[in-house]
Amino acid sequence: MNINHLFKKATTLSCAVLISLHVVGQETKKNVLLILVDDLKPALGTYGDPIAISPNIDKLAAMGMKFDLAYSNQATCIASRYNLMLGTRSTSSGIYNFGTQFRALYPKAVTLPQHYKKAGYHAESMGKVFHIGHGNDNDEASWSVPHHKEKVIEYLLPESTGGQLTREEAYFQNAYRYIPDLPHNKALPRGAAWESPDVLDGAYADARVATHAINRLRKLSQKKEKPFFMALGFARPHLPFSVPKKYWDMYARDLIPMPEFEQDPAGAPTFSVKRRGEIDQFSPVPENGEPFSEDLKRNLIHGYYASITYMDAQLGRVIDELARLDMLDNTVIALWGDHGWHLGDHKSWTKHSNFEQANRIPLIFVSKGTVKAGASSKHLAETVDVYPTLAALAGLASPSGPQPIDGLNLVPVLKDPDVRLRDHAYHAFPSGNLIGSAIRTERYRMVEWKNPNDAKSEKIYELYDYEEDPLETKNYAKSKGTVLKQHIAILRTHPNPKPPLGRWIAR
Repeated sequence: MNINHLFKKATTLSCAVLISLHVVGQETKKNVLLILVDDLKPALGTYGDPIAISPNIDKLAAMGMKFDLAYSNQATCIASRYNLMLGTRSTSSGIYNFGTQFRALYPKAVTLPQHYKKAGYHAESMGKVFHIGHGNDNDEASWSVPHHKEKVIEYLLPESTGGQLTREEAYFQNAYRYIPDLPHNKALPRGAAWESPDVLDGAYADARVATHAINRLRKLSQKKEKPFFMALGFARPHLPFSVPKKYWDMYARDLIPMPEFEQDPAGAPTFSVKRRGEIDQFSPVPENGEPFSEDLKRNLIHGYYASITYMDAQLGRVIDELARLDMLDNTVIALWGDHGWHLGDHKSWTKHSNFEQANRIPLIFVSKGTVKAGASSKHLAETVDVYPTLAALAGLASPSGPQPIDGLNLVPVLKDPDVRLRDHAYHAFPSGNLIGSAIRTERYRMVEWKNPNDAKSEKIYELYDYEEDPLETKNYAKSKGTVLKQHIAILRTHPNPKPPLGRWIAR
């Protein structure tokens, strides 16, 4: 055999090996499925809720790790989703309000899906991902294909709307931009706070979103050489609690848990609790400040849980399809709630506060070979951590902006739930001309209210002890001065919060 023949044979073999390695590299590049759920607090079986029917999320948690103490950086839809997609806290950006486009502030921002696009991923979204409505739009630059939009406010029964455009429908459709001389919000009719017609799952948006995701996964499974980033946004349990009757019927009405504490915390500033607003946009909620009847409370809480179970069923369909397509082991999955929701505690029926029920969220990561399955951690996690964590799980470089990146890569915790990368979570919420900056440690939450435009303005403090008082019935700021000072010192390690851009939508 001559030397030329040997050289050719060796070259051919080397090329084959290189091609083989290249293919293997492509096959092992992990896909990402990010599941966003609107208004979802940890009212789930896996988080110990005694009545929640959430078998699919529970199964997801058993496949990966859940964070027991995960927190939204701000308890409102638009800001929380910007926190997620930018990795930037509202206190760093100044984006707290509706009607504020993040591209106006950071024109060259690299969003979470863009980070994947830059790494060669196909990126797409469906359902409620960015908050579309209330003056805000989708970010087209984030996606490889046009976003698949579905309804958030949705009714099937004529009696739920009177056959007219309702107040919240107008907001979520940005109708004020497109309908000339549309009456002011309060001149529009209120839609029903709940409905439960006897219909198939596909009659409502969350099932249609899941079906779209399944169809897209089938297409993407045929192109395994190109990994994908898919953002899947579910609307329920956001108001209105519109679900098929079978999900409503899964809950015994007399077992629905009623609010345990319906007062302001003793010693707390009155503005710290938000009692009206969003809930007032729905019927039969009294608009004149009258107390809610027990029947109304029970129906609202019933609707919230039924909505969770309906959403959970649709999520399960998507995960089952991933498994059927043999893509589950090669897909990183994250489930995230954008913020919590008050179910009558403090007599509040919304988010928009710094309290536990508005800010604590479910956060679950699944990644075979990296994440410890069936584990939970009390590490204090934040929404802004999702961006760098997902990047690390997929083997991508750490995000670097140009927007501020405030989050931490939680992969060390996902490998060992006892690891601690921080000792607190940081979130904030504005009220009037004040911003309440909050430090949540494992036992306490401290809130400092101040005017960000006036350095000399008076500061007002709240302190809650979740070991002694899990229902937040009392402000301990005056009686636990040492603890208060310790948490103020933690707060001082963060820059001063930026004043809010934009404005609140008048309700």
